[in-house]
Amino acid sequence: MRRFFIIKKMNLDPNQLTDYASTFVKVLIDYSPKLISAFLILFAGLYTIRLINRFIRSMMVKRDLDPTLTKFLSDILLWVLRVLLFVTFISNLGIETSSFVAILGAMGLAVGLSLQGSLSNFAGGMLIILFKPFKVGHTIEAQGVVGTVSEIQIFVTKLINANNQTIFVPNGSLSNGTIINYSLQGFRRADLTIAISYDTDIKKAKNIITDVLNSNPKILKTPVAEVSVKNLTDNAIQLAVRPWANNEDFAAVFSETLESCKLAFDAAGIVVQPYVRESSKVNS
Repeated sequence: MRRFFIIKKMNLDPNQLTDYASTFVKVLIDYSPKLISAFLILFAGLYTIRLINRFIRSMMVKRDLDPTLTKFLSDILLWVLRVLLFVTFISNLGIETSSFVAILGAMGLAVGLSLQGSLSNFAGGMLIILFKPFKVGHTIEAQGVVGTVSEIQIFVTKLINANNQTIFVPNGSLSNGTIINYSLQGFRRADLTIAISYDTDIKKAKNIITDVLNSNPKILKTPVAEVSVKNLTDNAIQLAVRPWANNEDFAAVFSETLESCKLAFDAAGIVVQPYVRESSKVNS
């Protein structure tokens, strides 16, 4: 009686309720294949996305990628795959997805236009870490600065120069510009120039320099150091001295070679010709 009273009060006919219920059951039965297939795709997709994400992470770890970039890339991949799965899910439910895709495209375009510089630096960071033109600890020259790579971040690369100053170089310009890596080969050549007067015996001076190079244990025997005439100027003979050294010994070899050559020349009575800047001549 109470149930009938409530139905009566709501002005609902019991026959209408029966019709609604039968219609709902019919629609549910007709729609159940799509519903079941959509949820099967959803659960299978989530499991597949998890496997793909785990596989990509392991591949990036094997390639010794930066941990920060590894996590960032895997998270981006995870959410991109989830969005694609969601679009597929609602499409299988029979919901129109064209408007939804258009909204996503407009949002992506707006975000891309507002973050052009940041996205360029991000892409540059990925290229640097993927192709590895340099690593942490390498000494490089790029964008007019020289320093040792301290950290490769997503948007910038941090360098420490000889004065212990920290330099942040945007990855976008860094990846698109010229990079000189002084550490990649493991050893370097010092290019020195020593000027002597025209009164000096060239062979004697070259022999003295060669003895200096051979007596320094920090100078590599292979490749062989070179001593040759570089240039004949108006007031001096310029000798090119090119010793090779390991990266960690490069600075010491550079300064020790100059000092030892000067001391050896003094002992042999050879005067090092002072540098004279040649003034440009203008034809009258």
